[in-house]
Amino acid sequence: MSSTTPDTFSSTLDVLNSILPAHLRKPRVGIVCGSGLSTLASTLRDAVQVPYSALAGFGKSTVPGHKSALAFGLLGPGAGVPVVAMMGRFHAYEGHSLSTVTYPIRVLAKLGVQNIIITNAAGALNPNFAVGTITVIHDHLAIPNMTGGMNALFGPLSSPDHPRFLPLSDAYSAKLRRLAFLAAHDLALPDAALAEGTYAWVSGPTYETPAEGRFLRAAGADVVGMSTVPEVLAAREEGMEVLVLSLVTNAVVIPEAYRSIKEEVKAELAGRPVAQVQAATVSHDEVLAVGREKAEVMKGVVARIIELLD
Repeated sequence: MSSTTPDTFSSTLDVLNSILPAHLRKPRVGIVCGSGLSTLASTLRDAVQVPYSALAGFGKSTVPGHKSALAFGLLGPGAGVPVVAMMGRFHAYEGHSLSTVTYPIRVLAKLGVQNIIITNAAGALNPNFAVGTITVIHDHLAIPNMTGGMNALFGPLSSPDHPRFLPLSDAYSAKLRRLAFLAAHDLALPDAALAEGTYAWVSGPTYETPAEGRFLRAAGADVVGMSTVPEVLAAREEGMEVLVLSLVTNAVVIPEAYRSIKEEVKAELAGRPVAQVQAATVSHDEVLAVGREKAEVMKGVVARIIELLD
């Protein structure tokens, strides 16, 4: 059940209207910045940052690489397009309820945002997706036993205008996905810089075991992460056009075969010691490093998409 009320939204909007100049109060595009990607907001002109702590209903992001502020500003040539960027998001694994995770998305909708670009850092399940690839998401997978059975739309409807049963076959805007590839062309990015794929949402905060990675790959997922899908559901329920860009920051560890301790012990007892191979692992530092490395490319793509929207 949502922990927010109409009064919570009213309080948030009142604070924003008291802080923002008139030309920034009606952003046309929303951006959600994933791990290490908060610099996406650094290109905004006339920027005004509002800390989450000043806004009722907002939580605090506790994950390294995520800030806790909304950044409002103008993007693009001429008068520019008014946009708002979430510099840091909330995750269920931090202890936030899904109503808190999705609350900022609903606030963006009430501000007038119609197009939202959601970014995230993701692990590659598809062996053809190299680290650094920007994956334009065309579908998602949320398996109940890997998400704790969570769905962001559980509970009473947040508005009588929302559908009780939300269709998701068109969750990812073909219009915005097209603009992503046009943007890559305009920026002269190599063909391999952008790919298309399916995003698997898992609860985290653990990275996937090899068996889980193998399962998700077999189920048709190309990348996997611990966020985004709740935000997509809320955005679609609010009537927004959604684009998701997943930056591949690491390969999910899926060995072709498991190390056999039994065979190693047999070899050792037979006088044929086997060289030990260190098991591969993934770290959040690796995720942040790739995010920083590719931040300029992501900024360029997002900025050009917004210009094309205009």
